[in-house]
Amino acid sequence: MGLPTQTRYLIIGAGIHGLSTAYHLAVELKASGKGDGRDILVIDKSGVASGASGIACGVVRNNYFQPAMRELMAHSVDVWEADAQAYHYHAVGYMQISPESMHEDVASIAQQQKDIGYESDFIEGEADCMTYMKGLFDDWQARDITSVLHEKRGGYANNARAMHALAKKATDAGVTILGGVTVRAFEKDASGAVTAVVTDQGNIQADHIVIGAGPWAKQFWDMLELESTTQIKGPDGTIHTDVPMWIYWSLQEGTLGVEPDMLKTNAGAMPPVIHVDSNATLYSDVDGSVITDKMWGIYYKPDFNFGGIQGGAAPFPIQTDPNQVAVDPYGPASPEFIVGDDFAHMWVSALAHCQKRFEGHVPKFKQEPSGGIGAFTPDSFPVFDTFCQNVYFLADSNHGYKMIGVGKLVAEELVHARPSALLEPFRFSRYAAGQLHPTSSSPFPWS
Repeated sequence: MGLPTQTRYLIIGAGIHGLSTAYHLAVELKASGKGDGRDILVIDKSGVASGASGIACGVVRNNYFQPAMRELMAHSVDVWEADAQAYHYHAVGYMQISPESMHEDVASIAQQQKDIGYESDFIEGEADCMTYMKGLFDDWQARDITSVLHEKRGGYANNARAMHALAKKATDAGVTILGGVTVRAFEKDASGAVTAVVTDQGNIQADHIVIGAGPWAKQFWDMLELESTTQIKGPDGTIHTDVPMWIYWSLQEGTLGVEPDMLKTNAGAMPPVIHVDSNATLYSDVDGSVITDKMWGIYYKPDFNFGGIQGGAAPFPIQTDPNQVAVDPYGPASPEFIVGDDFAHMWVSALAHCQKRFEGHVPKFKQEPSGGIGAFTPDSFPVFDTFCQNVYFLADSNHGYKMIGVGKLVAEELVHARPSALLEPFRFSRYAAGQLHPTSSSPFPWS
């Protein structure tokens, strides 16, 4: 079909946020008698799941030190569980395994999970943690672990399959999804509201615009002519000016080429997602040399899409001027922002540090492009807010895939014009107001 020239709701991006918003918006419009899916158009410069959502590790967790993130993720887990089969969602649980330097933080998470009724087991003390982990994996050998938070909900979804299932739900509800449409600019009226979206195939007029662009967030921010820097009020009341709105981080993920069943538990069951942060010196599984004596972290799970054990390590900031960073080609297609031998050496050695079954497996790391980059906000947490009067910007700061429930909340806000309590802590105004999310001692910027 040709490109429509007008629509009530135009959604840019056919990843987790765009598709979730489209589907739930169609449902909410019909339920309220205010329209249906035919009022919604989704466009993407490539197609469904062609960006970050299509290559995401797919982990779904509630392990956040920030109360607002925890409550939002509990809501998102509800959405994943609402149709687990369609979403290819595996509710195997999630484990945060930590050293003493993180004990207090993780204990706080455990208590607050309990307070909101999110089921988890919390194990404390090095001896008890070792016993608990050996009860799951008899070859567990990670040292200096003093807390284990085992979330009984959460798990992971098969990335692209889940996105295509969400797209089918949307199209079945009447939504139109068009790939191969690139946004070039936005036209505004005298009041600053967006009147049309300029694409390579013509202009689209829309009453409401939703942007769920993942790593391309900065590009759309710039097209909307929003400020490239912001003002942040720190916890001590100090005003920090000219803070860059965007920074790119290089994502570190890959796959070990072994059978996914290699990670089964002692009972022969599929394991929870494993996340380990450690202060223990990490030694090479190849030659015994020191890889790092600083804090490190990894996560891993079975990968049944292409076979293997998939996971990653803490990302690192890209020092290049954000205006000079090339987001395209994205992910595995990038000649620059993909993981290499150093990541393979570190990550597989870390797997061997944790479980004996991985010793001697560095050569089995899949030598194929993996990784990508993420567009992070100043505090590394999402911004969900309205700009230019009628543009709802979903800047997920690389938390995206697991947050399937955000689209449902945004849909409710759009239809009923009332703010969501779960999204309020993620407004842009929090920076100037100093209402920042607390930070943890994890080596990951998103924990």
